[in-house]
Amino acid sequence: MIIRLADCPWQPWKNGLGRTRQIAVHPEGSNNGDFAWRVSMAEVDSAAPFSCFPGIDRTIVLLDGAGFTMTLDGERTHALTTPWVPFDFPGESAVKVALAGGSTRDFNLMVRREHARGRVQVWHEAGEYPLGQHTALIHCASGRITLGRTTLDAGDSWLNHHGTRVRLHAGTTALVVHIEPR
Repeated sequence: MIIRLADCPWQPWKNGLGRTRQIAVHPEGSNNGDFAWRVSMAEVDSAAPFSCFPGIDRTIVLLDGAGFTMTLDGERTHALTTPWVPFDFPGESAVKVALAGGSTRDFNLMVRREHARGRVQVWHEAGEYPLGQHTALIHCASGRITLGRTTLDAGDSWLNHHGTRVRLHAGTTALVVHIEPR
């Protein structure tokens, strides 16, 4: 199933202090309290704290902009300033941010840890890639991806409901979401 970014409306963060576009959620139709996993794209344009998601493992990837520094639970800091580098953190952490410049966009994977383990893999090299058993979603972060007779442009995603091969064109970055049930 192809998910076009233009078909994903903006919605407020759980804490109401920012906005996000939900790309995919499993099971389909679930909400913040009962999803097994969720993929979204957020816009961060202020130093608003992140929403708290107890029991959720989170992965965030900077898509564009100067990024920001995250302070987790008032102790540990992480500079999310390099595009395409996944960073994992627990959803129950209190996360404050300090913008490195203007607004940024980031890609988010949230996985309910009692149900599954998730990870985001980054593909940069042009060529064909086989999909693994646990590949749940591919997001075209930049460039163009071909899946059979279908093309994904930057911002589009594909839910993997059946196996296929994926071809990355030159200059493409793909974010590949793997979900492994527990």
